[in-house]
Amino acid sequence: MKFTQAAIAKFKMPAGKVEHIEFDDNMPGFGLRIRNGGNREHRTYIVQYKISPKQRRMTLGSVAKIGLDEARRKARRMFGAIADGKDPANDKAVARAHASHTFDVLVSEFLRVQQTRLKPRSFIETQRFLQKHWRPLHRLALASIKRTTVAAQLRVIAREHGPVSADRARASLSKFFSWAMGEGLAEANPVIGTNKAAGENKPRDRVLTDKELATLWNGLHNNDYGQIIRLLILTGCRRDEIGSLRWSEIDTETRMIVLPGERTKNSRTHHVPLSKIALDIIESIPRRVSRDFVFGEGKGGFSGWSKAKAALDSQLGLKPWRLHDLRRTASTRMADAGVQPHIIEAVINHVSGHKAGVAGVYNRSTYENEKRAALDALSNYVMVAVAKADGSNVERLRRA
Repeated sequence: MKFTQAAIAKFKMPAGKVEHIEFDDNMPGFGLRIRNGGNREHRTYIVQYKISPKQRRMTLGSVAKIGLDEARRKARRMFGAIADGKDPANDKAVARAHASHTFDVLVSEFLRVQQTRLKPRSFIETQRFLQKHWRPLHRLALASIKRTTVAAQLRVIAREHGPVSADRARASLSKFFSWAMGEGLAEANPVIGTNKAAGENKPRDRVLTDKELATLWNGLHNNDYGQIIRLLILTGCRRDEIGSLRWSEIDTETRMIVLPGERTKNSRTHHVPLSKIALDIIESIPRRVSRDFVFGEGKGGFSGWSKAKAALDSQLGLKPWRLHDLRRTASTRMADAGVQPHIIEAVINHVSGHKAGVAGVYNRSTYENEKRAALDALSNYVMVAVAKADGSNVERLRRA
């Protein structure tokens, strides 16, 4: 049949059929498809072609919505693409699949996977960045998110939340897209090539002076936050290692905290010897009924970090400092007391330097005796600084 608008309008379904395809004599592969659906007849323009051994068929549009000339133009473009070796039906199926891969849906799957791999605090931060800071991307198909989209939102995040938050949000998004690429859900990482808001972050080198250390120690209250800070000063531990400390991780007889691998940054069990002063602090803390956590309330450990830190800063008036600076201060003061670098690394549970690479494979010593001596030396150093600030003429305290 030669297709004309009038011929198509007059064409009837052959008797006894519920579906029929009639092809245009002037354009092989271009056809009219008629189907009976209940009380209605559906007429659509189609293209049929062959790729290798497979027959493909694509709908161009309803006869009621597009004219014959428009359908022919669509068919010609499609046949041109086929002549160039493309498969329009497959391309359409891929595009439809990509369109269903929206950012919010895939982020939920990514977070489900990451929850089993990340430490709780890292997971919470990653979740916050992806679900809050990148909310404008949520309904977008992953394939539609380009570098320009990411860069524009990074500028918004930097303006509203600061450059450091923007850089952390950027890192979380990049990690998500790397995962999506590995899963075959994305072809590229659009974060690559975008600028960091804060530039290359320089390592912090803030170490509290003896006077600052004494001011801090003397200004702490005998509440959860105060006891946590004192233990951070005396152990060199990370914030959450002490903030989420459990009674089951403390052995008062051997004067030792044993942090399991799932609670440490490098996933290695960490033994923390307790000086006499550190042990006295722990033993002064009342145990809460049916609660294994030493600090805090509710499900987890201590959680009021920002509010407690702000109140302490307004009270003490020290130059800006962070809790992590206490860890650096502990390392520095142990070095000042003559503790060897590899022992300091063992105390703060670093797997670098002396214990990195081959040395770490063959040297399995935990240096527990040396670590205990180092932390006793640190405790003495802190107590001397506090005593001097009170006006005492003290040079060195006897080791516990």
